[in-house]
Amino acid sequence: PLCSNNNPYASFGATLARDEEQNLWSTPHDVTHTEADDDRVLYNMIVVRNQLDKDSEEWQKLNYDIYTLRQTRKEVRSRWKHILEDLGFQKEADSLLSVTKLSTISDSQNMGKARDILLKLSEETNIFPTSWELSERYLFVVDRLIALDAADEFFKMASVVYPKRPSGERVDDSQKAPQC
Repeated sequence: PLCSNNNPYASFGATLARDEEQNLWSTPHDVTHTEADDDRVLYNMIVVRNQLDKDSEEWQKLNYDIYTLRQTRKEVRSRWKHILEDLGFQKEADSLLSVTKLSTISDSQNMGKARDILLKLSEETNIFPTSWELSERYLFVVDRLIALDAADEFFKMASVVYPKRPSGERVDDSQKAPQC
């Protein structure tokens, strides 16, 4: 049975590999990925890489860049989740961070405030890496925090947990300020 063509699990590994290629963030089978500009950049990198010979230097460089970008995104999401959980949103953190093409801004009047807070987070904290281009995805998250009246607390917590450091100065977990 393992060698026959009737094995329903024969293509399982291939399916997982295909899913990982399409997995631009961290949720398999999420068809909403290539909606934002930063998603399209990553998607285009994957398409170009897949057209190259795997033994080529260009393929290796693109593969490294794709891996690095994915890891950076996971790290940023993890930072946001950590702060949300510290603010008491343990059960809601994943849903607050979940953004799809169906997501909407709760109140159009909050858009300006959400942009201001997101910009302030990027300028005054290290919640985003220095090379990070602000993602529209987090604009929706900040909008949700405004609706929950938790945006200011989120900023304060981010300032404590991920304070802005002069360039070149790295912070490891043992140097971070104690959590509130």
